[in-house]
Amino acid sequence: MKRHRERLVGFALVIVFSLTWVSVLSAADGKGWKDITPKKNLKDWSVHPIPPTAALSPERQWSIDQKSGYLVCSGKGGHDWLRYNKAMYADFILHVEWRYVKLPAPAKYNSGIFVRNNADATIWHQAQIGDASGGYLFGVTPTGGKNERFNTRDQAKNLVKPAGEWNTVEIQCQGKVMTLTVNGEVSIVWDKCGYPSGYIGLEAEGYAIEFRAIRIKKH
Repeated sequence: MKRHRERLVGFALVIVFSLTWVSVLSAADGKGWKDITPKKNLKDWSVHPIPPTAALSPERQWSIDQKSGYLVCSGKGGHDWLRYNKAMYADFILHVEWRYVKLPAPAKYNSGIFVRNNADATIWHQAQIGDASGGYLFGVTPTGGKNERFNTRDQAKNLVKPAGEWNTVEIQCQGKVMTLTVNGEVSIVWDKCGYPSGYIGLEAEGYAIEFRAIRIKKH
């Protein structure tokens, strides 16, 4: 009888664990998401210099790792951004997972995730990501008829993990409001975006970084 009860308890725990696992997956991978992770030939994505008047480096630094399928930036091709060209987005949630290739100290890791950029990134809104640092929004947005610089660094929470560990970023845009969530916790809410629709992109700024699970859901 005791063994029978133990088997029933064990069976019940398996069911509860399975249902919990399914619910977590459903929450993370619910309906409406579109996978825009670049494929082998970087179809629908293109590389552009920062600033737009600069020349692109002859060294190609964006590629797809054939074993993992991750998008890899080597960090050896200068300052540029990889732009998703298939659509411009207004109100949406963007999900991106990333990690730096860890280097010997000291290394000032630097990269970012762009939303609502114009074509040449003279207007840009970036989630800054560093080594256990960053997790804030900054950029250049139209304000009062002029393009003005903004920076939320002093107001944001630092929720970024150290180099070598995977991080998850979600940027939600709704009207003028941008909400940045880092590793499951809101870092900053900013309500002064002056550009209602634009391009999504990823930044190269001198450090090797990997990206995966890039997906978007329109509101």
